[in-house]
Amino acid sequence: MRLCVLGAGAVGSAVVELAAEHGHVVTAFADSDSAVVDADGIDADAVLSKKREDGVVGDADPESVFDADYDVLVEATPTTLGDAEPGFSHVERALADDRHVVLANKGPVAERYADVRALEADSEGTVRFGATVGGALPILSTIEDVGPSRVSAVYGVLNGTANFVLSRMAAEGLDYEHVLAEAQDLGVAEADPAFDVDGTDTALKGVIVANVLAEGETEFTLDDAEVEGIQELSGGMLDLAQEDGQTIRLIVEVADGSVRVGPRLVSANGAVAPSGTENAVQIEADYCGRLGITGRGAGGPETASAVLTDVERLAD
Repeated sequence: MRLCVLGAGAVGSAVVELAAEHGHVVTAFADSDSAVVDADGIDADAVLSKKREDGVVGDADPESVFDADYDVLVEATPTTLGDAEPGFSHVERALADDRHVVLANKGPVAERYADVRALEADSEGTVRFGATVGGALPILSTIEDVGPSRVSAVYGVLNGTANFVLSRMAAEGLDYEHVLAEAQDLGVAEADPAFDVDGTDTALKGVIVANVLAEGETEFTLDDAEVEGIQELSGGMLDLAQEDGQTIRLIVEVADGSVRVGPRLVSANGAVAPSGTENAVQIEADYCGRLGITGRGAGGPETASAVLTDVERLAD
């Protein structure tokens, strides 16, 4: 497949770097200020080196990528709330041109799911977005394979930053601010970690799952989620939980037409108490029972692998 990649952050850059290993060709690549287009395939090493050294990927205008010869638009620009722009407009343009779309950007399917599906219905293109929930973890593809109508609940840990903070607090008896500073020093948490620790990132992923399960009957956005973060938790709270063989994790639960996110008591050795930056999700499904998925839920190469898996599903 010929790929047009929008977004030169960790995920977009990793897609460009790994595409050839999966048998695909990147014919266009853009960041917010520049682009490079080559019908024969861009030189990934040269372009990524230019981005690191000069801060741009090429000399062309970003809009020029839409005129490139490509089969799949990979949308890996940053997630924005509300109108989901510019990601939504990128999806709209590609579908209008009857191209496929693979999303790493959560915004369009968390904030404008019905609009995306309506555009898809009028297009020869298909939209896939497995990378938006759990990075490399095959959460949405598992739901797709089992059948959304057979899934009654999805719950677990879907943010590595929050999980790192809570697991370190429990292991070392440290307070939130101390562990958060450590996470920032290690690059696990952003300089402004609010999106992760206040539950917003987890809620967006829960909303996407809820939209998939609803199968078009209801549309969910962030406004429909009940969200509580981890900022008010203390080391003492985790110490008390450990006395009963429990711990605290930031859990998302999608069930009964609702999305809830907040700190929850869970078994310290249970399936949804991963350590470090790991994610862990349980899917309750008819006939299948409880399906568990655990692993790295973020990271450039990990999320890029999910993007390229979606590309391969489109190629089949």
